[in-house]
Amino acid sequence: MPAANVPKVEVPLIDKWVHFAFFGGFTFFWLCAKPSVKAIRLAAILLIAVTFGCLIELLQGALPALGRASEFMDAVADSIGALLGVIVFSIAAKIAGDK
Repeated sequence: MPAANVPKVEVPLIDKWVHFAFFGGFTFFWLCAKPSVKAIRLAAILLIAVTFGCLIELLQGALPALGRASEFMDAVADSIGALLGVIVFSIAAKIAGDK
């Protein structure tokens, strides 16, 4: 979405919280689509999510016509959210008794 169309909200660091929540949910629900707590699968999904977040930020910087800016801290928030999604999925799977 072009930056001009993003609503102005007066909440400190709201954009980072949004990145964090979106990537946490994105990763969690992706893992839920085909549940497995195998370490290699969890690591692969985490790596894909982190790579996707970083690529989005790089593309925003490389394509100024989008009206967006590349921010390193957005990629960090994406990555932390993705990690949290993996952790929450792993805990939920243990509680549910999955192997």
